[in-house]
This record gives sequence, C-alpha cells and structure tokens, in this order.
Amino acid sequence: MPEALLLRSASSVLRTVFLSRLPPGGPRCICKFSLNPWYLPGGRPTLRSSSLTGGHTLSKESLSHVLDFPSPEKAKDAPPSSPEETLWTTRADGRVRLRIDPGCPQASQTVHQMFLRARDKYGHLRALGFKRRGSWEHITYSQYYLLARKAARGFLKLGLEPAHSVAILGFNSPEWFLSAVGTVFAGGIVTGIYTTSSPEACQYIALDCRANVIVVDTQKQLEKILKIWRSLPHLKAVVTYREPPAEKVAGVYTMEELMELGEQVPEEDLDAVINAQQPSQCCVLIYTSGTTGSPKGVMLSQDNITWTARHGSQAGGIQLSEVQPEVVVSYLPLSHIAAQIYDLWTGPQWGAQVCFAEPDALQGSLVDSLREVEPTSHMGVPRVWEKTMERIQEAVAQSGFIRRKMLLWAMSVMLEQNLTCPGSDLKPFTARLADYLVLAKVRQALGLARCQKCFYGAAPMTIETQHFFLGLDIRLYSCYGLSETSGPHSISSPCNYRIGSSGKVLPGCRAKLVNQDAEGTGEVCVWGRNVFMGYLNMEDRTREAIDADGWLHTGDLGRLDADGFLYITGRLKELIVTAGGENVPPVPIEEAVKVELPIVSSAMLIGDQRKFLSMLLTLKCTLDPDTSDPTDQLTEQAVEFCQRVGSHATTVSEIVGSKDEAVYRAIEEGIQRVNGRAAARPYHIRKWAVLERDFSISGGELGPTMKLKRLTVLEKYKDIIDSFYQEQTK
Repeated sequence: MPEALLLRSASSVLRTVFLSRLPPGGPRCICKFSLNPWYLPGGRPTLRSSSLTGGHTLSKESLSHVLDFPSPEKAKDAPPSSPEETLWTTRADGRVRLRIDPGCPQASQTVHQMFLRARDKYGHLRALGFKRRGSWEHITYSQYYLLARKAARGFLKLGLEPAHSVAILGFNSPEWFLSAVGTVFAGGIVTGIYTTSSPEACQYIALDCRANVIVVDTQKQLEKILKIWRSLPHLKAVVTYREPPAEKVAGVYTMEELMELGEQVPEEDLDAVINAQQPSQCCVLIYTSGTTGSPKGVMLSQDNITWTARHGSQAGGIQLSEVQPEVVVSYLPLSHIAAQIYDLWTGPQWGAQVCFAEPDALQGSLVDSLREVEPTSHMGVPRVWEKTMERIQEAVAQSGFIRRKMLLWAMSVMLEQNLTCPGSDLKPFTARLADYLVLAKVRQALGLARCQKCFYGAAPMTIETQHFFLGLDIRLYSCYGLSETSGPHSISSPCNYRIGSSGKVLPGCRAKLVNQDAEGTGEVCVWGRNVFMGYLNMEDRTREAIDADGWLHTGDLGRLDADGFLYITGRLKELIVTAGGENVPPVPIEEAVKVELPIVSSAMLIGDQRKFLSMLLTLKCTLDPDTSDPTDQLTEQAVEFCQRVGSHATTVSEIVGSKDEAVYRAIEEGIQRVNGRAAARPYHIRKWAVLERDFSISGGELGPTMKLKRLTVLEKYKDIIDSFYQEQTK
C-alpha cells in the first residue's frame, strides 16, 4: 500500500479523537512576552532591577538533627527534646524531624532556596508557557522568581499571617503557580480546592486551614466564596484572575491589583520572612477527596516538597535541561498531589518548562495543546488514558476495512514485541515497519511524538488499557503513592519497568508489608523523606496512620516480588468481608468483568457482610462535549458488541429499559466465565444490575481524580442493592 494512503489511514482512524490538526510547519511556540498589566509596568517585557538580581544572604538551616537521626525501628526510642524531634504534628505551625536515610542524605532545602537555585542556574530558560489570544507566550525562570516575590509581597499586604493559608480555587494557569509559590515565600500554606467543590465543601476547607486569602479564577467560583464569606472568620481578601469580578466588592481584588499592592511592601520585609523559614515547617495542604469520609488536610513540609520534587522525578527518568529540556502540559487538578508535585514543584529542580492547557482540556481541547506543545513527559489518571483508548477504538470501528486492518495489524505486531522483549529498544524489521508506516503517525496525532515518558497514577489501571497503549508503542509507567507521601513512593521508568507493577521504591525510602497472607500480600507500610507531617487538627487520625516506629500505614494491599517491584492489589477498606468470613478484594474481579465484557464501562463489586457477591454495571457511552457528562448514546465499541450478540440497541436506555434479552444474556455468560476462573465459590458473582447512567463526577460516584467513591455508590443505589438480597430471602 502506498505510504500516502497509510498516512491518510492513520489520520482517518483518529479523526473523531482530535478536533483539528496543525499544518506541517505550523506554529508551535510563539515567544511573545506579556502577561496582562500586572506582570510588569505598562505590560512591557522589561525587567526591573532590584536587590534580588544581585543575590542576597540566606539563613543557614541547622543540620544537627540529621547527624543523630535514628533508624525507623529505633525512632520511638528517641525521646523528643524539641519540636523538631517529633516525627509528626497536627499543628499548622508545627515542626517535625526529617526522615533522612543514610543512603540518600541530601541536605534539607526550603522552597525559596530551590527557586533561588533555579533562578541562578536556569534563569534564561522558559519556565511557564501559556496561551493568550491564540498565541503562546512564555515566562523565564528569572521572571518567574521575581513575579512570585511580587505575589508574596501582595499577600503580606493583604494580611497573610504565618501558618495561615492562601486557598486557590481555579484551573491551572501561571496565576495558580505564582499564587502558590508566592504563598510559600510569604510564610503561608498553599491549599488547593477542587473547582468542582460545592460552597459547603469550600467552606469546610477554608475554615479548617484558616485561609486569609482565597484566589479564584472565574465569577462562578467567586460567587461560591461570597456565599460563605461570613462564616470564614480568618478570610481577609479574595483575589481573582482569568475573569474580573462582575461588580466591585469590598475585599475582592484582581491579580493585577494584588501585584500593585505588593509594591507597597519593602523587599527587606519579605527577605526577613523568607530567612526565618525552615525545611521542617508546613508549606502545602492537600485535602483528601473524601471518598472514605470527611476530607483530611495532609500537611506537607518544605522538605517533603523539595526532596520529593527532586528524587521522585529523578527516579522517573526526568532529564536535566542540559541533556534534554523537559516539557510537560499541565491540565490535571493542582489540588491533587500528583499534578501539584509533577507540574508545579518538579520544574525548578531541572529547568523544565510547564505549558498550560485550556480549561476545557478534558472536554476535548487537551489533544490540541499536546500537539502544539509536543511534551517530552506526560501524566494522566487511568480514566483519562481509558477514555483516550475508547475514542481511538470508536474511530477504528468507523473506519474502512483496509484502514482498520492496517492499524490492528501494526498494533498486534508492536504489542507482541513489547510483551516478549519488554526491556529491548532493538526491534525486528516488522515492528520497525509497523511503527514507521502507521504507529508513529498515530502518536503524532495524539501529540505524543516526542514523549519519552507517559505516567499514570491515583488509581489502578486495567491490563487491557496497558496492552492497548503498548500496541501503539506507548509504555505507561505507573506511579504509586498518596497525598501522605507527597506523591510518588515507588515509580516505574524507562529503566525500571514491569507491566502491572508500580516500579521500585524511591532511593532513600522504604516499604514493608505487614499481616501478609499465604500468597505474600499484605498492607503496604512506607517510610521516607516524603512522608507527611500529619493531618491538620486531627491527632486521632494521625496516630491511626503513623505507628509508634514512624511507619505510615497506607491502607493499600500489595506484594513485593524478588526483585523489589511493588504490585498494588487493592485497598484494605475496600476489602469485602462476606457474611461467611471470606476476604474478597474487589478490584481484580471488577477488572476481570470489564475485560470479559467490552460493553462495560464501570463495575463495582458488592457483598460486605452479605451472604454472596453482587455487582453494579454501567455501559460505555459517549460523553457530552461541553460537560463531559455521560450521555445515553452507546459508544461505537458498545454498539459493535450489541450487534455481535444479536441486538440492535444504540442507546443505554434501550438496553436497560427493556432488559434487552441478547445483551443481558451476553453479560450473564461473561460473568459466568469470570466465575469459572474464580478461586472458590465465595468469589462468584451471583446477582448483577445494569444502571441507567455511567458513573461520573457530576453524579457523585467519581471523585475529582475519577476515583470510584464506593460509599457514595452504596448509598445512591441502596434500593437496587437491597433488592439483590431481598429476592434471595423470599
């Protein structure tokens, strides 16, 4: 087949995935320089000289606590003699001892020291890229540092107090980054709030973290804060960006006004605040999404942030700018630790460039940003990768016979190669041919042509999804960690990869399994410089999480192989204990059902304290392009499944409303096949139901990072679940 036809084939296959394609040689990064009037006087790209550019004296942090630091096993034997002798605290103004391992004894560092080093080493390099009026503009590391200082002075002018918070409620942007870094410089604590949060959820977090200032990006978010302001005794001001306030309100400032206020605070005053800071003090609060109860404020120290930003990314294979300038696209919620450590705090360690996607990234525009920026490293939660896979599958189903066969042939050749020789970069002729003629064009259309590292985290990923991307010669590297470990604790990389595993533990960190079963699976416990300070204002919950020896009990179940690769198998709290006393991990069974039944989008196993297992199922459907909410229309892959089993259904309601005989029979047969592979009868699924709507964030079943909120599902579909077991007793 002529190469031109193959090129058209790859483009056609992906036509429903991407909104547009750039013309050959089209614009990539237009290096203009302006960032609204607040950036520099008159909006002109000129830098004002100040005492900053000539360098200034930094305080010397004492390292005496490093020299006498005991091993984890002996930590409890060391009686605390000062605030920094304790391993945890629940006070926002508390200090903790750093868990420095002899094998990785990097000196502690404040966030300001990290940025000062970045300014000196990478000052001329691009730090942030953003689109204004259709053109890409950039901020260098030198300018980034000066702007962060100006924001810090603005927050001090607004009354930011030590160990109080600046809460940020908005989509990823330079303003988000400058607000965060400026907060830390000013001695405050950065607290992200999910943009999907209700006014009540915003109130809970802002009150708990004692927010003095809240930064919002739109009128919609501003209205949430105005609604609850009277119940927030610590709140002194609100700052807006992206959208100006609809009307003037006392105490509400634009980002431009914040920067102007900063001019009224002397540089020396800010220097005094910076020089008093210690690596052992809190600078970031990450609130858990509340999937298992009320959100908890995870306190991260300056050392947690600076150490993890360096060693977590180093273990993931990030390159120095001198070797290869790294470029990433920021689009996942920065209120989640994965995106915050990956996007915000890692760049200054290596001189990486962060480019911001548009606010509607997850509604379809992300691929445009990826194609324009061409990142060298990219991260997505499993749900993002799964939706990308489903859209490609839809496009394949709609394409012509020859085009479909060409792509499927190329993917099968590459998958076989990557499974049989996972560590080899030397590919046989057929694999190289498949890549050159078809797969390279697909990766280019995805915006991942230059991407050497694709990561996922925050939730488990099915083997089906991993195999699909291996077929495109895109290896997905897993990161395992929690908010409580400042993000990654173990990570896969190009030099450290086994499919299905979460890689190996970071240097200087440790992991062990407790209460192991006969197969070697137990609760994962961790130790390291990345382990959090404690839960804000929650001593009981902190004591539950950190044992007497200082080990953090994650609540995750896992196993370690002979080579030290970690495999996460489920959650202790998700473990189903049947009425007969059987312990059933739900995730492997749920994944098996989704692999067996390609029409199934979500599967949730039920059976805690019940006589048998049951399951709720949702079907694969298209998403509303404006809201990303599930529609009633089945995906092409789901329609194809229906046709294969003898059904003409094209919508979810057609199947569920009439309990489509052909589809329901096929689902039952698939579940019986899963049951046939179960270890024992208590692991069999006895009852199931198909829901009328797929799980979603707006429906409440998924958290902001697309993680399943099992307690919410149990409550929301209580009547359906109860019917499974009522019928059994009749």
